[in-house]
Amino acid sequence: MPAAHQDFAQNPEPDPAHTAILGKRNRLTVLKDSQPGLYLDGGQLGEILLPGDSIPKGAKPGDELDVFIYRDSEDRLVATTREPLATVGSFAALKVREVHQRIGAFLDWGLNKDLLLPIREQERRVALGETVIVHVFIDHETDRIIATSRWKYRIDHSPAPYKPGYKVSLLIADATPLGYNAIINNSRIGLLFRTEIGTLLEIGQRCEGTIKAIRPDGKIDLCLDAEGYQRIAPLADRILASLQANKGTLPLNDSSTPEEIRAAFQTSKKAFKQALGNLYRQRRIALTESGMVLTEA
Repeated sequence: MPAAHQDFAQNPEPDPAHTAILGKRNRLTVLKDSQPGLYLDGGQLGEILLPGDSIPKGAKPGDELDVFIYRDSEDRLVATTREPLATVGSFAALKVREVHQRIGAFLDWGLNKDLLLPIREQERRVALGETVIVHVFIDHETDRIIATSRWKYRIDHSPAPYKPGYKVSLLIADATPLGYNAIINNSRIGLLFRTEIGTLLEIGQRCEGTIKAIRPDGKIDLCLDAEGYQRIAPLADRILASLQANKGTLPLNDSSTPEEIRAAFQTSKKAFKQALGNLYRQRRIALTESGMVLTEA
């Protein structure tokens, strides 16, 4: 192959017709390798750095990579192969990692740089360690990705394209005297009636549901389908069911990380430890260094 063709293969020309989208996942071409990492073709956004700690093994110029684009602590565009807990346009339950009295709160969204929840975007002042329902968007004055806890103003109020019986994904957003408001398919809001659930739900919990009815005023009534009920059943019962389904053992205990616990049971570590304590006192489980074991009792 002629040398000129070799150079092109190693350093592809940027594609001006393709533009990376801030706050979303993108498939971008690697342009070149460098000391800080790989530079990707961001189209009209220019070259975007993928730092060394995010580079997949064997990635090289000419490869296409699936990355998320955001801004680092110095406000530069940067890419990551990590999966954020929320993207621009989505609703999510995020934990407050830091509170600044004059700036706002910083939320853990699974990336190196925390997500800002400015004071002006807080429905009420949030507290350290609290889990908050937010909507993620781009502040067009600063071109930065930020969050708002005034999420009700971001709900789609156009006529819902649903019919009774339609299966939907739900994010439990807040409690009301009648039950729980849930965000439907990342766009609209509906109500789960407390009398039909039979157990308490956690704010930020995700589950599967069904459209029960759409009222003349456009409000949506929801119910939980079989999978939804299984996910929100009392936590101790779900732990026992998982133990029985896994030959009496699970690789989780009170030392497991919050991420491991949430992945397995969609709950907080605090609630998980309380359920474990109850089962242990009832002598229904035994705790080991590597997890838990179902007992004969």
